[in-house]
Amino acid sequence: MSRSRTIDVPGNQGAAPEFLVTPETLDAISPSGDRGGVIIGSNPQKEAEAASILRPHPTRMVTVGGLYLARQLALRAMATGAWVIVATGRPAAWKTLERAAGQTPDGKPVPLVQIRRLAPFDLPRSSEDTPLLVIHDGGAVPQELFPPRAPWQTTMYVLPYLHPQVSSGTAANTADLVLLQRLPLNQAQLAQRIWSLQNPQVQQLTQLQDDQVIALGNMTWTMIGLVTNKKEQEILGPIRRGD
Repeated sequence: MSRSRTIDVPGNQGAAPEFLVTPETLDAISPSGDRGGVIIGSNPQKEAEAASILRPHPTRMVTVGGLYLARQLALRAMATGAWVIVATGRPAAWKTLERAAGQTPDGKPVPLVQIRRLAPFDLPRSSEDTPLLVIHDGGAVPQELFPPRAPWQTTMYVLPYLHPQVSSGTAANTADLVLLQRLPLNQAQLAQRIWSLQNPQVQQLTQLQDDQVIALGNMTWTMIGLVTNKKEQEILGPIRRGD
């Protein structure tokens, strides 16, 4: 991928500045894109596709599909120096992030990553120096426990599939960026109703390969091929569509 392109996110005033993390953390996880843009993969022109998901605006994003995609994005956000807080009902599935971040000298997980129960709690203050990615892994119909209210806070909702109730919820309808993996026809038709898609787009959603996603955003419909490096493979395993 010799060239790169940043996906347009509404309200984007430039990619986030660079953040510093320990060499050990950088060794364990994937590097980010240029100046804080998180690389998602490559487009059909073999250009790197990045999105400025950590930015000076409250930001909401959604992933639809397996855990692999969500955990890879979390690793790459960590590489920019972002704090990652995961609220989940399946904490064991996210322990790989703690292991990737490493430990403090006294053997405790570094505070770069926190895995919490799926219940409301106070979030740390986000800032340009300490951007915050809150991952809400609460099933197909998530409650708005952590709506993004502050600059440099991004809330990512991890949906295993599209549920009819999502069409009336806030997470999907108001997301700044949606990343869709392959959907069966009935869910692709639901996506059509939620985001006013055209019939060819619906068909494309049903034909994606395991390593392909659609990035849907402000005037954006881009097919992206997921790319992984050796370290990510060691942490996450092979690219896959399921959990």
